[in-house]
Amino acid sequence: MTDSDDIVSRFLSGQDASGDAPARPAPTHPRCGFVALVGAPNAGKSTLLNALVGSKISIVSPKVQTTRSRVLGIGMAGDSQILYVDTPGIFTPKKRLERAMVAAAWQGATDADQVAVLFDAAQKRIDDDTRGIVEKLKEAGRKAVLVLNKIDLIKRERLLALAAEFAEYDVFTETFMVSALTGDGLEGLLKFFASSVPEGPWLYPPDQLSDMPERLLAAEITREKLFLQLHQEVPYATSVETETWEEFENGSVRIGQVIYVQRDTQKAIILGKGGARIKQISTAARVEMAEFLGRPVHLMLFVKLRENWAEERDQYEPWGLDYNA
Repeated sequence: MTDSDDIVSRFLSGQDASGDAPARPAPTHPRCGFVALVGAPNAGKSTLLNALVGSKISIVSPKVQTTRSRVLGIGMAGDSQILYVDTPGIFTPKKRLERAMVAAAWQGATDADQVAVLFDAAQKRIDDDTRGIVEKLKEAGRKAVLVLNKIDLIKRERLLALAAEFAEYDVFTETFMVSALTGDGLEGLLKFFASSVPEGPWLYPPDQLSDMPERLLAAEITREKLFLQLHQEVPYATSVETETWEEFENGSVRIGQVIYVQRDTQKAIILGKGGARIKQISTAARVEMAEFLGRPVHLMLFVKLRENWAEERDQYEPWGLDYNA
């Protein structure tokens, strides 16, 4: 991890840039392990990750397939360090980017000590994507934990019926009913993860919240604001890349980012009339970047047409995605 990445982790955890916060004593019997959060698109994986870690690590938006690659959130509970892997939603892929995203999700589940399958309990029935996930786990002989999310949006009778329906698959060792948004039920889920990860030394400092480089974090913040502002007007495949990062003696930083779109019409939508829309996006992104960096941020956004960016190999490497998936 670079010095600048270490500074980001300290700011995210509430320390100052000097890192003078008192060191946490080493645990007598430490535990550490990976928990993969898998599920269909929009099951609430990123919201749950942020809630369990206690800080915003993964972007959240109403658009499906927002999470593009595996995002690691580092959570602490007593003597346990829990490494949550937020994966892209698992669905039936058709394009190269989609295949790479789904492959990353399954890789995260394969490598994890514990798999948690999230399901949006507000749905009226178990969707095909979720059924496919459960069936694949069953075929692999892999046990998992079921997390019925968004319980604040469903009646108790329907919730119990869903739990009974999932139980018939004989895949789940535990069932938790939570609302990642309100926090209901999260304490019990957190205690379970803390006790189920294997004994072993911590892999990261206890004040670090993610392993994502600050350039990628900044790009993800802008991508989230883009989705929140435009909703269905621009497809999820829009990409944001941090091109420049210039730090100044007064502590401020100037960040230059490019938003890549695949159609001229998308470029016009993002810019807005007289550049009004992109100014709104830039302001929202800059405020959040300044908050997590703990210093003034000057953000410059540019929109460029790149029709086939999703077919370019170098676009996959920064995210750890397999171009040939």
